[in-house]
Amino acid sequence: MNPKSDGYMLIEPLFALILVNYLGKKVDPSHVDYDIRRYIVIGRYLAIALLILDVVADSLAINMAIRACVFVLLWLIYSRAELRVAKSLMFSMIPYFLLSLVSDVVELVSADFYDTYEYVFESANLFGLLWFGAMWFVNRSQRRALESERAKREAEETRSRIMAEMKVNLEAEVAQRTAELRQQKEALEETLAELTRTQAQLIQSEKMASLGELTAGIAHEIQNPLNFVNNFAEVSIELLDELKTGPLAHLSPDTAEDANDIIGDLTQNLEKINLHGKRADGIVKSMLQHSRISAGKKDETDINALADEYLRLSYHGLRAKDKAFNASMETDFAVDLHRIAVVPQDLGRVLLNLFNNAFYAVSEKKKDAPAGYIPRVTVATRNVQRADGGAAVEITVRDNGTGIPQTILDKIYQPFFTTKPTGQGTGLGLSMSYDIIHKAHGGEIRIDTVEGEYTVFTITIPA
Repeated sequence: MNPKSDGYMLIEPLFALILVNYLGKKVDPSHVDYDIRRYIVIGRYLAIALLILDVVADSLAINMAIRACVFVLLWLIYSRAELRVAKSLMFSMIPYFLLSLVSDVVELVSADFYDTYEYVFESANLFGLLWFGAMWFVNRSQRRALESERAKREAEETRSRIMAEMKVNLEAEVAQRTAELRQQKEALEETLAELTRTQAQLIQSEKMASLGELTAGIAHEIQNPLNFVNNFAEVSIELLDELKTGPLAHLSPDTAEDANDIIGDLTQNLEKINLHGKRADGIVKSMLQHSRISAGKKDETDINALADEYLRLSYHGLRAKDKAFNASMETDFAVDLHRIAVVPQDLGRVLLNLFNNAFYAVSEKKKDAPAGYIPRVTVATRNVQRADGGAAVEITVRDNGTGIPQTILDKIYQPFFTTKPTGQGTGLGLSMSYDIIHKAHGGEIRIDTVEGEYTVFTITIPA
């Protein structure tokens, strides 16, 4: 029997072409380390050539060669991992390939037997075709179901990923907003605390201003009787001198000697009264100058004398508050220091503030310092030259006290900023000092400090 008359041989090359085209659609070239597209094109042309050869040829040997080529393709699909995407399609074709091969082998071995049971072989081949169609339909349905399921799963994963990202973003926004609210809360609490401190400092400042006015009034009232004491002491000394050269000159020598001794003692007492009266007068005048509002008039001033006066005023003021307080005072005044034009009252306020701070720092350090610590405040003056070549006077106030922390160093010149407990400082001293030196006198004030070791304030004023 002629195989061509069966019409089945045309199916195998057609199946080969279907497999090659399927591989061209399903295989991802990026996952293969060779140029698979070129091999698929070659396979496509080869399948077409086999199809044409099967049509024009009328030889069983050619048919067997065609089957051999197709089985090579099936073996490649089965063995190569990158081609296994077509395994389900391949398995649906295998029954037809095997049944067709068996039919040809039986026909080749025993044509009579084949002719006798030709309908059986034809039915088997038809079953192979029906099997391929059924399996193709089932695989196609399963593939679509799998693709649909995969699409749903990918959509669900995408939705879950988006939800997770939204959750992370929302949590980040909530955390950021919470942090902002916490910062705002802390800032408001700090502002409230600052306002409370400022209120206390303003109250203290008002008290100090009232105390200054009261001090000025008391000092003014004391000055009048003090002037009488000083004046009458001087007059009494003059009267005693007149008494010695007048009536006492006519006394007997013994009586005159006794009288002169008494007059000498009286004169000495009056001189002491006059000396201490003048000292008290100087203190009262200093109090008046300190409490009086400055008119801004500059006078040539002896800076050494001014610094020495306010250093001792500060020391004795602290001693009056705390009898246990004691500190070493050292001065290193330049003997040839320039007399410079300053507002004495204003510069005195600056020096008094720096001295008070220095004595306070050494006093605080002494409370916790080891044995052998000696509180020391040193004041020095010298002539210096400015960067522009002009002359200037430099005043240095150094203490070996608590020092100033670096964290607050930028704030010390701010109004109302203080490290002292409430009621012990207004926070205006260094702010006022900065304005007086920089704005009123065109100078500068610098600070050098190490926390726990020392603080040095350096004032430079143009001569």
